[in-house]
Amino acid sequence: MNTKRRSSLNTLLISIVLILALAGCSSQKSGSTPESTPAESASASAETPTANAEYPIKIKHAFGETVIESKPKRVVTIQWANHDVALALGVVPVGFSAANYGVQDGSGLLPWTAKKLKELGADKPNIFQDTDGLDFEAISDANPDVILAAYSGITQEDYDTLSKIAPVVAYPTTPWLTTWREQVLLNATGMGMKAEGEQLIKDTEKLIQDKVSAYPQIKGKKVVWVNFSAKDMSKLHIYTPADPRGSFLQELGMVYPESVTKEIKDPTSYSVNLSAENADMLNDADILIGYGGEDLYQAVKADPLLGKIPAIQRGSVVFIGDGTPLAAAGNPNPLAIAYTIDEYLKLIEGAINKIK
Repeated sequence: MNTKRRSSLNTLLISIVLILALAGCSSQKSGSTPESTPAESASASAETPTANAEYPIKIKHAFGETVIESKPKRVVTIQWANHDVALALGVVPVGFSAANYGVQDGSGLLPWTAKKLKELGADKPNIFQDTDGLDFEAISDANPDVILAAYSGITQEDYDTLSKIAPVVAYPTTPWLTTWREQVLLNATGMGMKAEGEQLIKDTEKLIQDKVSAYPQIKGKKVVWVNFSAKDMSKLHIYTPADPRGSFLQELGMVYPESVTKEIKDPTSYSVNLSAENADMLNDADILIGYGGEDLYQAVKADPLLGKIPAIQRGSVVFIGDGTPLAAAGNPNPLAIAYTIDEYLKLIEGAINKIK
């Protein structure tokens, strides 16, 4: 009888230990409380054991230095694509700006953003409509612990106002010139996830290398991102290698011709406007990339000046449909790169194949 009691007692104790252990594991996995929103739950689940940032975190940027005293639990992002970095790291912002370009369904979400939100189980994101300026009230209502704006064009006034709401991670030096690597590293650091951000950069670099390896003919080709306007053929608009669009072309293995780079007087400028009378500077380009479609290409080809550009004559052009997701991905980030790189490389291959 005593033996049976001891056996029953041991069994009971073991059962209690197992139940407590399972409850502990379940609590660690969800990272949420009964009051958590779906966005907060997704954010909490991203706090992996590797995120051991030391606080306070200090981030230098164009407006000075931001100090983050503790791990942010409520992340807000503003302007272009900063939310994609958070999402790529498994964190759903409690509020972010709607994409104002490339969206074709009125949702305010580019397809790679929508895909990642679905993967993270966030079906009702809090989206700011800030086409006419930042919605400071909506940002404040989201009650953020940090505001990510590493890729943005915020002004000193914007920064000062935002800083009254929460610490702000701004761009390093110049509006809209943050590379995708800087964007990842700055935003990840602001979330206390620098190590995860560095790994995301490595993973994205490997993806790019793996994809480009299937197109060896791309390496070393001379390229220029140039925009033409059917309404005014007298001007050219060139994105420089300092712009994320231009720098990504270089990352794919291409180079800007010297005939163009020598005309860039300010190495920090993201674009250059030139007269069509200087169109001969594009003669050394193997391929041209820009926004537009077949109608624009035919108009440029028929122009007495622009039509003489060799790449235009032979059709070695990639005109990306304006307002499409691929056009929006011209400003790259890890989610956009993964979603569009196959389509982009195929278009570039087609342009290169027309070189005699």
